[in-house]
Amino acid sequence: MTPITEVEGRRLSLSNLDKVLYPATGTTKGEVLHYYAATASEVLLAHLRDRPVSFLRYPDGPDGQLFFTKNPPPGTPSWVRTTPVPHRASEPAEQVVVQDLASLMWAANLVVEFHTPQWRTETPAVADRLVFDLDPGAPATVVECCRVALWLRERLAEDGLEAYGKTSGSKGLHLLVPIVPTDSAAVSAYAKSLAVRAERELADLVVHRMRRALRPGKVFVDFSQNAAAKTTATAYTLRARAEPSVSAPVTWAEIEQCRSPAELVFLAGDMAGRLVRHGDLLAPLHEPGRGRPVPDSA
Repeated sequence: MTPITEVEGRRLSLSNLDKVLYPATGTTKGEVLHYYAATASEVLLAHLRDRPVSFLRYPDGPDGQLFFTKNPPPGTPSWVRTTPVPHRASEPAEQVVVQDLASLMWAANLVVEFHTPQWRTETPAVADRLVFDLDPGAPATVVECCRVALWLRERLAEDGLEAYGKTSGSKGLHLLVPIVPTDSAAVSAYAKSLAVRAERELADLVVHRMRRALRPGKVFVDFSQNAAAKTTATAYTLRARAEPSVSAPVTWAEIEQCRSPAELVFLAGDMAGRLVRHGDLLAPLHEPGRGRPVPDSA
């Protein structure tokens, strides 16, 4: 029998709680749901709020079928909020907006990664944050990503912008910058200009183009996720990896001192302690008045 639980007055069916989703650690679906409910709900909801969500679903674990979905899945409860999202080639399409614990647990029961754009539902394609996805090409690792992150931090600071870091939950690092609401195209252009400059000044370390043949041993500075149609893994989401790794906020001291990839791998079980020690390191992204203007890239 599928367990029925009540969350904030909403009845939810929670399925296959004993199913092992992460064989490397034996982590079950029930443990995944517990992570979202007991550890990550408050901080994750703050990063999901008022942003349309794209789901990467992995219902049979990271070794099973993985697929992206933007539209509300079949059977989405009527009380889960949705919002129309503009698309270039078609009419606006509905996407889920996760605003409360009941909606979060409904989505987590589908076994998903949470991905969100850099803009909010009320202002499509007007970003309130800038992002860099630093992706290492083997044999480069997150250690090299940290070197690039420190360089970008300095360049951003020269332009009056403050960056905050998180692990991707995979191999790399994300930098997030609060900005005054700005057209996504302008944000993308500025981010590209910094990526191009990074490649020019750190030629042995950085590539700004996506072509895989260019990437071995270098860090790909992906600026493209600033485009209005793109999304980035949301802070505190679990990732579809061998272990239940988290896209975890990190301190600049941790980035500066990183000498081994293992130092910046955080699993679901690590997060309660980190939240006690640090709180939400990305909370400034939500604070009114934190955003600064994006310089003209021309």
